[in-house]
Amino acid sequence: MTQVVDALAALAQETRLKAYRLLVEAGPEGLAAGRIGEELDLPPATLSFHLAHLARTGLVRSRQDGRFVIYNADFQNMNQLVGYLTENCCGGRACAPSTTRKGQDHEALPRARRRA
Repeated sequence: MTQVVDALAALAQETRLKAYRLLVEAGPEGLAAGRIGEELDLPPATLSFHLAHLARTGLVRSRQDGRFVIYNADFQNMNQLVGYLTENCCGGRACAPSTTRKGQDHEALPRARRRA
């Protein structure tokens, strides 16, 4: 449970979430740290801080490739996190909202319409 809380807390920070999204989009081959810094317009020290935080939570991995450090999303851990949320927060059911037509199901109505 602590690992789940740590991973969610790491992703709750905007810069780390942006970096993680980049790595997920890059796929298993990942991206060089310098490329991530360029994409996010971050200085190396700031980027290192955020990537190290993501690595400590198990969301990303790093590997040395010559003089470059390549980061990639740890898809297995990501899937375990999503699985945990689905199992423990949605009762094992799909977490998608109801597909009934709006107006027929109170839960499908936008919050503003429910108050009216």
